[in-house]
Amino acid sequence: MSDHHTYKKVELVGSSPSSIEDAIGNALAEANKSIKHMEWFEVIDTRGHIKDGKVAHYQVTLKIGFRIATS
Repeated sequence: MSDHHTYKKVELVGSSPSSIEDAIGNALAEANKSIKHMEWFEVIDTRGHIKDGKVAHYQVTLKIGFRIATS
């Protein structure tokens, strides 16, 4: 048994028409379908799409850290 962990990071962009929080949640939910042992995220960038002078979509770039499994 190891007394340390090794992690890898991937960068994703989540989006939502509702909120920044939903954009983060959508990215995490999709990543959870194929990435195991996710442990943390950091927001790298926040931006949005404007339509008719209003927010149409929020976009959030995340780095997700996940633990590399050892047997």
